[in-house]
Amino acid sequence: MSKTKRKRYTGAFKAKVGLEALMGVKTVGQIAREYQVHPVQVTQWKGIIRDHLPELFESPPPAGEDQQQVIAQLHEKIGQLTVEVDWLKKKVQTAGPLAVRRTWIEPCPELSLRRQCELVGISRSGFYYEPVPESEENLGLMRRLDELNLEHPFYGSRRLTALLQREGRGVNRKRVVRLLELMGVEVRYPKRNLSLPGEGHRIYPYLLEGLEITGPDQVWCSDITYVPMAYGFMYLVAVMDWWSRYVLAWELSNSLDSEFCIRAWTRALAGGRTPLISNTDQGSQFTSEAYLEAVESAGVDVSMDGRGRWIDNRFIERLWRSVKQEDIYVQDYSDGLTAQRGLARWFVQYNSRRPHQALDYATPAEWYHSPESYGAKPAAWRWK
Repeated sequence: MSKTKRKRYTGAFKAKVGLEALMGVKTVGQIAREYQVHPVQVTQWKGIIRDHLPELFESPPPAGEDQQQVIAQLHEKIGQLTVEVDWLKKKVQTAGPLAVRRTWIEPCPELSLRRQCELVGISRSGFYYEPVPESEENLGLMRRLDELNLEHPFYGSRRLTALLQREGRGVNRKRVVRLLELMGVEVRYPKRNLSLPGEGHRIYPYLLEGLEITGPDQVWCSDITYVPMAYGFMYLVAVMDWWSRYVLAWELSNSLDSEFCIRAWTRALAGGRTPLISNTDQGSQFTSEAYLEAVESAGVDVSMDGRGRWIDNRFIERLWRSVKQEDIYVQDYSDGLTAQRGLARWFVQYNSRRPHQALDYATPAEWYHSPESYGAKPAAWRWK
């Protein structure tokens, strides 16, 4: 039996697709369908462009530098790289699921595909396997799972599977678990070994235990949620002031990475105020070195929830319930651009026009910008 020849794409084609993904107007699924490529490739090309754009603006090395000095530096670099490659090879081979490691491999004249497969710890057959893009049925299941997770945040995959089966859907638990992972949804119930961190990330304590939160800018919290679209899906991150429920910034992205979380954090700081504490869960986006550097460089202490503890970020969970039931599910956005515009209107209404019962029927903006009028205790930490 003859093997199917793998389709190769030009650099210009990859750049075009990657740039469109970087713009964030369309979902990854829409871009993949339009250009007849796999969604994994779209995400991969987007990441390559994002990571290498800064190199275009770097200064060239100075002319006339001493040749011997350059050679010595190169030998030193080679030795260091040898040590690092050996170390990375051991780590990478257990660093994530097959689908993630497959995205790291691409045609390279200096490194064969066979060698790349060896370095990331997958077989050649595992690399050439092409997974099928998510079907319309799976996209519908993902939307329903999102709705059920909002209604029953304590339910695990077994109960969610049972609910879907009671609705007449032919699903098993394995399928439900896979779709939840793709959505970035972590079921909110206590699990064993809560103190065990993800491999490689720094350990941060939970700083809110027993803490009395008495005014704005004492604690900001951040979280990510899945956004179903008419075709495909996107992700939404928000930064919220814990005391006032005021949403300081939010961002949409068609890929689940740390970059859009950093953009939201930077926009929140651009308002001119800084919290004492930033509280998040232990998701990989919030434990990445780049995100933690953005938080700590602002002089903010990092607090992380115990794994699966729904109570830790309960206020932002209520925000997700509101934005989905009042806007996302109702509007059924067709692409990122219309979602961006619609969500912008919704967040303005949420912050400044809609009274909240928990805030004595004032708005989050009123509590955040005029805290003394709503019982905030004067404290030096409020405008650090």
